[in-house]
Amino acid sequence: MKYSFSEEQLAFRNVLRRFMEDVSPSTEVRRLMESEEGYDKSVWVRLANELGITGIHIPEAYGGQGFGVSELGIVLEEAGRALICAPIFSSTVLAATAVMKAGTEEQKQRLLPGLAAGKVRATLAWVEPGHSWLPEDCKCIAREVADITTLHGSKSLVVDGHEADVFVVLARTPDCEADAGLSLFWVEGNADGIERRLQQSLDPTRKLANLHFDGVFAERLGSLNAGFRALNETLDVAAVCLAHEMAGGAERLLESAVDYANLRYQFGRAIGSFQSLKHKAADMVVDVELAKSAAYYSAASLDAGDGDASIAASAAKVQASESYMRTAAHTVQIHGGIGFTWDNDTHLWYKRAKSSEVFLGSPAFHRAKLMDRWEENQWADWGIQDD
Repeated sequence: MKYSFSEEQLAFRNVLRRFMEDVSPSTEVRRLMESEEGYDKSVWVRLANELGITGIHIPEAYGGQGFGVSELGIVLEEAGRALICAPIFSSTVLAATAVMKAGTEEQKQRLLPGLAAGKVRATLAWVEPGHSWLPEDCKCIAREVADITTLHGSKSLVVDGHEADVFVVLARTPDCEADAGLSLFWVEGNADGIERRLQQSLDPTRKLANLHFDGVFAERLGSLNAGFRALNETLDVAAVCLAHEMAGGAERLLESAVDYANLRYQFGRAIGSFQSLKHKAADMVVDVELAKSAAYYSAASLDAGDGDASIAASAAKVQASESYMRTAAHTVQIHGGIGFTWDNDTHLWYKRAKSSEVFLGSPAFHRAKLMDRWEENQWADWGIQDD
């Protein structure tokens, strides 16, 4: 596959990079990760009004920019590079995509414009205590009586759940098993019966929360029991965007390591001239390029409606996770003793690399999904149904 960005996409990337470098230096990242909110609301307004990234992949009919996953991926790649603290992943990637995949036409017309304008900050809650990433492990119950739906249960690892205005929640109707009975619901963040608690995590630049729903009023998105497919399609987009974010972070670490290797002198010469560090830097370049290639291919597959797009999404998540972690470890090593200190910025990206490695499922989790999907496709190619 021959792939290259258009002039418009390159110009968009340059604008994003300049903006994010300006609003998200490491000093600002450190300040925001220690704050309770975890992001600067004025920067969020600028991201929405000046750059329009809050609605980048939302169709124009619903108030968005009407671009695809490839452009959304550019946003996440630059966000990962700058380690910007903002609810881009939670609201734009997870929640907005879930509404687009699950909502009726009337719901999209009513709910998406607020998300596209950045006036509503939402997030997706599907993981539960025990931290299974599989939708079919959902135990949160949705009870419907006389056209009134209430949610009962708990969610964990909810990105920006401590500050979100709205939750898109996965729940099941009683007495249903596996993927049957799953639906997505729109829940106002100020509704009675919601308990939020900020979760401690390795990476303070990405805030996570625990939620508990005790008879909370909710609006079902789309038809009953149609949430399984909508959520899986949403998670494919999320995996691709996370792969872009990790590729951007890995590239930033590579540049940091090379700059330090040319700056630091030992035995009268730059340490970057030592053969062992040249080998390490070469390995990092290969890892970064592999992560970027996998991410770009998976985004193009989703935009093209490729039948194997879900496979490409998992493959990109695996490659980017491992590339980011190896690049982060090499960067710490190249920085030597100072690389392990709090004052050095390397640990900020290292922690994001480690948390992203397991977020949305570890490489082992996605390799298992790849095998399952490959086997399904093989049976289909042979004209055999696997019961």
